[in-house]
Amino acid sequence: MSISLPREPDFEKAGGLVPAIAQDADNGEVLMMAWMNREAFQETLATGRAVYFSRSRGKLWRKGEESGHQQQVRQILVDCDADTVLLKVEQKGAACHEGYRTCFFREVGPSETKIVGQRLVNPDDVYKK
Repeated sequence: MSISLPREPDFEKAGGLVPAIAQDADNGEVLMMAWMNREAFQETLATGRAVYFSRSRGKLWRKGEESGHQQQVRQILVDCDADTVLLKVEQKGAACHEGYRTCFFREVGPSETKIVGQRLVNPDDVYKK
């Protein structure tokens, strides 16, 4: 049996975007989920820095362009259906725009939701808003 190996994800399946999960390359912690279009994927591949597509802004989002909290990509993996990207990254600073290392800092329980992460930076200081 021969396995076909696509060069890139299938961007047409979901209308031009695929989910991209950023994971700490050293400890496996899931840092964030964002979206990639073909241009973001190709720039990430070419530069070794994580680039996403911002749906709210309608343009490429070079991770860390405002905050300085860049992601250096160590490995790019595509799932079996070629419709999800996993980036194993070296995270510099906070991955989350709210100042946490990971976007997954809220734990939801049966009766309450609590913050389980530590805020690394004040987003007002980072984004000057």
